[in-house]
Amino acid sequence: MLLEKITSPEDVKKLSHEELQTLADEARKALLEKTSRHGGHNGPNFGVIELTIALHYVFNSPKDKIIFDVSHQSYVHKMLTGRAQAFLDLAHYDDVSGYTNPHESEHDLFSIGHTSTLLALASGVAKARDLKAENSNIVAVIGDGSMSGGLAYEGLNQIATEGTNTIVILNDNEQSIATNPTGGLYTALRKLRESKGSANDNLFRALGFDYHYLEDGNDLKSLIKLLEEVKDTDHPVFLHLHTQKGHGVPFMEQNREAFHAGGPYNPETGAYLTGSQVGETYDSITTDLVLDKIAKDPTVVVVNAGTPMFIFNQEQRKQAGKQFVDVGIAEEEAATMTAGLAKNGAKPIWVVTSTFMQRAYDQLSHDIALNNQASTILVYMASANAMNDESHLGFFDIPFLSHIPNMVYLAPTNKEEHQAMLDWAINQNQHPVAIRVPVGPLVETGIKDTTDYSQLNKNRVIQKGSKVALFGLGNFFHLAEQVAKVLKAEHNITATVVNPRFITGLDTKLLDSLTTDHKVLVTLEDGILEGGYGQTIASYLGNSDLKVKNYGIDKAFHDRYDATELLVANGITVENIVAQILNDLK
Repeated sequence: MLLEKITSPEDVKKLSHEELQTLADEARKALLEKTSRHGGHNGPNFGVIELTIALHYVFNSPKDKIIFDVSHQSYVHKMLTGRAQAFLDLAHYDDVSGYTNPHESEHDLFSIGHTSTLLALASGVAKARDLKAENSNIVAVIGDGSMSGGLAYEGLNQIATEGTNTIVILNDNEQSIATNPTGGLYTALRKLRESKGSANDNLFRALGFDYHYLEDGNDLKSLIKLLEEVKDTDHPVFLHLHTQKGHGVPFMEQNREAFHAGGPYNPETGAYLTGSQVGETYDSITTDLVLDKIAKDPTVVVVNAGTPMFIFNQEQRKQAGKQFVDVGIAEEEAATMTAGLAKNGAKPIWVVTSTFMQRAYDQLSHDIALNNQASTILVYMASANAMNDESHLGFFDIPFLSHIPNMVYLAPTNKEEHQAMLDWAINQNQHPVAIRVPVGPLVETGIKDTTDYSQLNKNRVIQKGSKVALFGLGNFFHLAEQVAKVLKAEHNITATVVNPRFITGLDTKLLDSLTTDHKVLVTLEDGILEGGYGQTIASYLGNSDLKVKNYGIDKAFHDRYDATELLVANGITVENIVAQILNDLK
């Protein structure tokens, strides 16, 4: 097997064209074997097998810098740079991450997991090369979906402005995660594809790039020929490659959205082995409520940046019609469009994951909050129990959002609270309201929540006790309940149990009242500890005799962690919390 013998790109260069094709076939087989067992980003990697082999055959990594946007399509790149065992041996599947990572290899320049950053990164790498008077190629591989992000245009412009060697490769498979939006950039790309690159309206030529089009971007020989033509150029080059997402795997070619990424699947049929969750989930009840609002109010509109599956499937998007907007992978546009919609009388709901929301901090602060635009922001996957790659962490959002003026950030703990908060957020016209969509199994009380959430920062006392107060925020409220049960059952301590509900403000009246008959106050939050909710409480109570203990996650880019192990390492277990409380009561 050729793939087993590849220890570096130098080994690729020794192969004949026929052997390179064999290598591509073996890489495709290895990908199918691993992703069907392990899951991962499927379609993006199958679509660039031939391109990746051609890149390493023609260029000289790591002297030549090959950088991938998002880098979720770098599996074959890893195979060819000394990491093939992680794709051939089941016992080593977890040796590598799903993204480029400099800790793994000198051939990985950056840890990249968010989109549209590549061209700006490449512009800096190329400028540094020029300042040092070095000779190397800078090769930047970006997908058409990533071209919808504003930073991609900024980088593209800077590369053209610098005017030296940077080879931009657009992997145009007509799809990002979901189907690309129509109009704008995607109309321009479609016209270029239809004209085989000869359309008069060519953005890339207009910017000053030496533009080349390749219709069959999955043809190995054509790719090698084109790359050899532009290697060692002295000016910016733009290669427009028309590729097929999921190439070589029929069920991935036919259902590109479903096979962008996912868990284990049957390699023959494509059927995912872990079926859809039976019964209601926090995601499903959110979708149902939002669709009901859309049906009843033509001004309700859902805005999303390239990840619509978090709120709507394909049929539900059709049902929502013009009241659903996918702006492409461009969180900044989604946030600021949300402000514009709200200002002109619409009721926008921006659906975003915690990790991707980071990309729009200025828009959240300056455009939405400074202008105090009434809008709803649904924050998904905000938890240590969500994505666990260092580039996709979802637990930084509490200090991120909670310190922006005018912002109201809510943390529901059950179905009824979540529905009531969402209903209020959409209907109110006073504040931008973010809701931390719960992560974990659906919890139901069976009792409708009639809380008036316009009375901001009013916490809910679930159980009144003394000596110990437990504040369990959002996902960690049920942890607070478990601690209270142990304290009562094993130590005869009745703790006060509080569901804060509001992240962005304190119930100072409640906190003041606790100073009279409580000795220890414990805060539990499913997020980063520094600057978080608990430390805000600790700061407020700093001059009191009430001892405050904060539990959360330490400030670090944890990579591919086990969630249970991470919580244990941070002392977030019932046993440890109870033990610490008892010690503090002495």
